[in-house]
Amino acid sequence: MNGIDGDVLIAGGGVAGLSAAAILAARGFSVICADPVPPVTSPGAAGADPRSTAFLGPSVALLRGCGLWDRLGGEAAPLRVMRIVDAGGAAERRADFDAGELGAEPFGYNLPNWLLRREMVAHLEATPGARLLAPARVAGVVARADRAMVRLGDGESLSARLVIAADGRDSGLRAAAGIGARRWGYGQKGLVFTARHDRPHDGVSTEVHLTGGPFTLVPLPDDARGHRSAVVWMERGPRALELAAMPEQDFEAEMNARSAGVLGRLTLEGGRAVWPIVAQIADRLDAPRMALIAEAAHVVPPIGAQGLNMSLADIGTLADLLAAARDAGEDIGAPAVLARYHRARHGRVLARILGIDALNRAAMAEARPLRRLRRLGLGVLSGVPPLRHAAMRLGLG
Repeated sequence: MNGIDGDVLIAGGGVAGLSAAAILAARGFSVICADPVPPVTSPGAAGADPRSTAFLGPSVALLRGCGLWDRLGGEAAPLRVMRIVDAGGAAERRADFDAGELGAEPFGYNLPNWLLRREMVAHLEATPGARLLAPARVAGVVARADRAMVRLGDGESLSARLVIAADGRDSGLRAAAGIGARRWGYGQKGLVFTARHDRPHDGVSTEVHLTGGPFTLVPLPDDARGHRSAVVWMERGPRALELAAMPEQDFEAEMNARSAGVLGRLTLEGGRAVWPIVAQIADRLDAPRMALIAEAAHVVPPIGAQGLNMSLADIGTLADLLAAARDAGEDIGAPAVLARYHRARHGRVLARILGIDALNRAAMAEARPLRRLRRLGLGVLSGVPPLRHAAMRLGLG
């Protein structure tokens, strides 16, 4: 390869980085993925990610196309209904968005992040043209006319036609490339944990709106001990920290009060993690010999399973553009190719971030007139089938 170690080097081996490696390798590119964190293969191990990821239909299609879904599908909980419960008034109001109204397929599927990483790493190890380096940190990138020179934290040097920055919201590669990012907060934090519950979830993902932000229960597969869901509880920052520090018994009492009993009694399983709730967008998604994806490019509050699915849309768009450029005899790291990626994604990403921003602010509303308006909007949206179907299609991307 004329001294080139790979077509593409991906900095970051989270779910997005590993997905990008699998998808690009399936398109015939030689791919190196450098992950500073060693893979964690069990939920109780140190460093295990307590979160889960819901893959919506278009993302499932991408993973199926590269062969990853063969490993993941049997471990996933289907999401057949998205339910919104407004518990902020005298009477509870519910709205159901049923995937069956759009076709036979569920909206998507939910899996624990630790399991995703385990299966994705195993897939890459068995994939020709894919190479995973872990632990390995990308310490610097120098763009040249025909390649990017990459320096790893241990001093090793590699080269690739293109570097993909998938190194998170505080991306060092984005900063080193001189790309700014606009970030704003909401005074919120998200509590992330797993809960067991008395009633089956029946494939229903439920967002309970009250104050502070949504309390979302996302189905996980049942096991021998019963029914389980992944929970993201968004609250004002001080309140979230207070909840995170509570003794387990006190926390469970608060958790059950906040859930409005939608799945019966909830019991905490495992630990609690706290994550900041912010929105962010990079000024550009391209730089010399570099493309930004996932949280290096954009961050959104965890509403409607949008974050990782936006990242998969980045990857699918970039993979299509790189394959077309290669087939046309173009250099995949050329400025013109990467500018096409920026144009294809940046405006769409910004529009979706602003939409999610509006939804989150509505969910946080505490003033009585705003809460009434929220309930009215929910009633109109759920009661008019064309609007409901349009909202479902928009949520799927």
